[in-house]
Amino acid sequence: METALAKTPQKRQVIFLAILLLLWEAGSDAIRYSMPEETESGSFVANLAKDLGLSVGELATRGARIHYKGNKQVLQLDIETGNLLLYGKLDREVLCGATDPCILYFQLLLENPVQFFQADLQLTDINDHSPQFLDKEMLLKIPENVQPGTVFPLKIAQDLDIGINTVQNYTISPNSHFHVVTRNRGDGRKYPELMLDKALDREEQSELSLTLTALDGGTPPRSGTTAVHIEVVDINDNAPQFLQSLYEVPVPENSPLNSLVIVVSAQDLDAGTNGNIVYTLFQGNEVTQPFVIDEITGEIRLKKALDFEATRYYNVEIAGTDGGGLSGKCTVAIEVVDVNDNAPELTMSTLTSSTPENSPETVVAVFSVSDPDSGDNGRMVCSIQKDLPFLLKPTFKNFYTLVTERPLDRESQAEYNITITVTDLGTPRLKTQHNITVTVSDVNDNAPAFSQAAYTLRVRENNSPALHIGSVSATDRDSGANAQVTYSLLPPQDPQLPLASLVSINADTGQLFALRSLDFEALRAFEFRVGAADRGSPALSSQALVRVLVVDDNDNAPFVLYPLQNGSAPCTELVPRAAEAGYLVTKVVAVDGDSGQNAWLSYQLLKATEPGLFGVWAHSGEVRTARLLSERDAVKHRLVVLVKDNGEPPLSASVTLHVLLVDGFSQPYLPLPDAAAAEARADPLTVYLVVALASVSSLFLFSVLVFVAVRLCRRSRAASAGGCSVGEGPFPGHLVDVSGAGTLSHSYQYEVCLTEGPGSNEFKFLKPIIPKFPPHGAVEEIEGKATFRNSFGFN
Repeated sequence: METALAKTPQKRQVIFLAILLLLWEAGSDAIRYSMPEETESGSFVANLAKDLGLSVGELATRGARIHYKGNKQVLQLDIETGNLLLYGKLDREVLCGATDPCILYFQLLLENPVQFFQADLQLTDINDHSPQFLDKEMLLKIPENVQPGTVFPLKIAQDLDIGINTVQNYTISPNSHFHVVTRNRGDGRKYPELMLDKALDREEQSELSLTLTALDGGTPPRSGTTAVHIEVVDINDNAPQFLQSLYEVPVPENSPLNSLVIVVSAQDLDAGTNGNIVYTLFQGNEVTQPFVIDEITGEIRLKKALDFEATRYYNVEIAGTDGGGLSGKCTVAIEVVDVNDNAPELTMSTLTSSTPENSPETVVAVFSVSDPDSGDNGRMVCSIQKDLPFLLKPTFKNFYTLVTERPLDRESQAEYNITITVTDLGTPRLKTQHNITVTVSDVNDNAPAFSQAAYTLRVRENNSPALHIGSVSATDRDSGANAQVTYSLLPPQDPQLPLASLVSINADTGQLFALRSLDFEALRAFEFRVGAADRGSPALSSQALVRVLVVDDNDNAPFVLYPLQNGSAPCTELVPRAAEAGYLVTKVVAVDGDSGQNAWLSYQLLKATEPGLFGVWAHSGEVRTARLLSERDAVKHRLVVLVKDNGEPPLSASVTLHVLLVDGFSQPYLPLPDAAAAEARADPLTVYLVVALASVSSLFLFSVLVFVAVRLCRRSRAASAGGCSVGEGPFPGHLVDVSGAGTLSHSYQYEVCLTEGPGSNEFKFLKPIIPKFPPHGAVEEIEGKATFRNSFGFN
């Protein structure tokens, strides 16, 4: 963007007036030091830190440096002591010429924070130059009729010193005709004039040779001499007279060589050779004049290029001499007019190549601009591109600071190419461009971002340990160490989940591995969080949820819960011969630890004593009579039922049923249980153990009761040949319902009653009690408290 002192509605511009020499001297707050010229290098000037009220350590910590006008270093700062020392011998005449006082301006620049102090060093003159005459000899032609008191101008001596050390007095060798009068010019310099004391007589003495001495005011004084040769000529009583005693003319500094500056003219009333005027350059301000005059026409032309920045004014003295030796004098004041021939200059003081992001108002560069031209030619506008997040701020006189306008974002743009353009306001406008490259250094301001907020991984159970089950991925927009992502497992929210023994993660790649074989029946799914942290300071992190679903394998064969296969006395089912077709004999109850289609069980009758008499329902496991029973059917039947799941490959289990056909029982009655069966939710293995223990105990008790009943019945037959009177005895009935596996949809309880004495001698089966529907996935164990109160013996 562009900064200027003058603002327009369309843009802002900061206009800096080029600092002229007189403005440099005008700072009221500047500290001035004085030092004689030609002082030895390294000489002590002053303690700058003490004069500015700064501590010595502050100069070093704040990056103090001396900034000069121009590129020549004249001073050096010892930041350890605060002393200001001379860098080398200083020659006042070389640095300032005739300018008095000779002041060298400099600034103390403190970089952190930016602060400026103006100071200057005044070089005092010492008498190190002797007066010198440009000509070894001066020739004067003086008519003999010149009256005493007549004054003849003499050429002045040049002394590069100033003040009291420059030419103060002129003397001439002793003689009887002339003496020298020292006069003051308007600019303070002294010039000699030769005054006639006694009339000349050519016949007595036709010429004189005198020595003119110039003395300065130094201690000790220095001097210079030249010879003055005087020729006494015949009478010429009219000296040339210029039309103007002072000519003033402006000359552009870019005027071509040999261009006409001005024409001077003088008149002489004498005739002949005494009236012919010859023009000469009599005296100038500089040792080497850039002008030449035509001695016949009086045209003054340019013989050397002018430079406004070096010399702005010339005072040229013109002498007009006639043929008789009389002369007149005039002064031509030439003002060099400035043209815009100098492009602005940019001096970079401080440049930071790398700037951290997210840091507003950060100083990127400190520089100064200057233009030696004057007026509008020296006024400057400093600007940068408008589409950059940087701002130019004027600070101290001709200094600028380049700062960030807003926080930078390295992820949006990592590097900026800035062109600083300095344009003056002259005609035509001249400009200087300086290119700098600013790199935005990274700050850890971006946390790693996962490609997904949640990952779902599927792992088939019975996997091999250290199996690669998936990967998570996170990226960081930062660079370097701030973008290096490290993955880790976060503590699970469920403290019961042994996450450290289940999975591990590669900290560098994010790959997840199963540490052990997973069992679907033990752990169907689990979830945990993965953290991704960068290596910045401070480190930033993010999280992602990982769900691991264990895919079921058909690794569990069906398990038969009822009838129990415990290796003891087989379970015998009683069926009355009067049962009709479709009579429910029993129900095979089985479960499968797998899920889905691996747990879909089907039942089929594998073997039967009499095929066609019994049938098994494929989906419920119910064993029913396929037809009416007859007297020809065997009493005992052995059925083998196959239970098979729907997995791939399918697994199966078989169970053997013993069915006893009975008759002669009438109105069997079993009371309903006093309380409903208890529901239990436990681990399947625990359920199996409880069921097995209960079954073994029931079978043992049943066997004991049967044995006692048979013995009593035989004794009673032998004694009274009466009917079999059997008291009530426990007859266990153990029914199990497992929901969720699709094997048993209802809970059944049956009443069986054996009566003694006369009766219908029938075996009565009651209808099942209203079923209970357990919740999904639960295993219900229903223990029937009703028992058979009789026992039977078979031959």
